[in-house]
Amino acid sequence: MPAQPRSLTHDDAASAPRRGRPGYDRETLLAVCVEVFNRHGYDATSMGTLSSHLGISKSAIYHHVASKEEILEQALNRALDSLEAVFEHVQATDSRAVNKLEMIIQGSVRVLVDQMPYVTLLLRLRGNSPVELKALERRRQLTRMVENLVRTAQDEGDLRTDISNKSAPRLMLGMVNSIVDWYQPERSGTVDQLSDTAVKMIFAGLRAM
Repeated sequence: MPAQPRSLTHDDAASAPRRGRPGYDRETLLAVCVEVFNRHGYDATSMGTLSSHLGISKSAIYHHVASKEEILEQALNRALDSLEAVFEHVQATDSRAVNKLEMIIQGSVRVLVDQMPYVTLLLRLRGNSPVELKALERRRQLTRMVENLVRTAQDEGDLRTDISNKSAPRLMLGMVNSIVDWYQPERSGTVDQLSDTAVKMIFAGLRAM
């Protein structure tokens, strides 16, 4: 009896790729599928569309994954795991809240550049499935962490108190998220220049005088 296709798990995505059917390992297949999702929209993309772009049969795709939604889940995990790692690292430091905010902005910029296709997919979610809703809630948790840091920084006297600690976090994260729409390394400078510029632009207007 032939072996049944094995579903792609979160651990699989993080491990070294395993060669499968013609020319594609899991990592490469995931990258191509995310590119197609971003180009055509996740909801408008069928397994047949993925098959056409990959140049392999649908059964060859199922050698790696059980469903289109599983591909989406793995892609979103990749983006969110990277962002959460930045936040967790920063929160563990013994720094003032305003310095943590600066580090979060810098780290988030780096993640967006390094994982741009995956973060782009995350930012375009509509919440049309349990997988999307779960990812959106994880994203909201990150926003709430920034809100808490803004309030703490205001209490510590490092940020202006005449700004909304509800609006400010969303505005600063919105500025960072916009990078996926226009960033081109050859025209926009290095990641270091980009992250430094973002921090200076955001906190020049937020820091208490």
